[in-house]
Amino acid sequence: MNAIVAPRPIGWISTVDPEGRANLAPFSHFNLVSTAPPVLIFSCNAPADRHEKDSLRNVRANGEFVTNLVTWELRNSMNTSSIDAPYGTDEFALAGLAKAPSRKVRPPRVAASPASMECKLLRIVEIGPQRPGDTRSCVVFGQVVGIHLDPAFVDPGGHFDIARTLPLTRLGGNQYASVGPLVELLRPSSRRD
Repeated sequence: MNAIVAPRPIGWISTVDPEGRANLAPFSHFNLVSTAPPVLIFSCNAPADRHEKDSLRNVRANGEFVTNLVTWELRNSMNTSSIDAPYGTDEFALAGLAKAPSRKVRPPRVAASPASMECKLLRIVEIGPQRPGDTRSCVVFGQVVGIHLDPAFVDPGGHFDIARTLPLTRLGGNQYASVGPLVELLRPSSRRD
């Protein structure tokens, strides 16, 4: 199913635990679901070795997280941050990534990411197992309260040039890709102006 619903953007989620230790993990079940108000989601299944992922545990405790855009250039750092490390491990340090401060939330941003969104928790929706072998999933809804853009990726018209960032996307299994040829399509209208 993951190979069918592809490519999927990667939400590189940074959080902090109650002691202030940073956590960083990638989620390919991630997307924008509303622009007014600005709301995005990430979702995770319960891991085999603990009740819930560290990112979810931290969001439950603090009500905040940051999404960081993963670029093609950052793919190896993203992959390193996906390690199953003990709770309290700083994946920024494991991946050799510098932190940048956020303005409205406590979790830091990935300094090398060209775009980050600071989020406050709106709600968590739990999806229970339906059949044998299923795991519990949690969908985290966050309202965007701050956006950071690297000016090098903002065009003269003030628009963020996502194609130039070469965003990394998840396909099926361990396959990843970035953007290919671009085309602009004007939405048809039935109005006669």
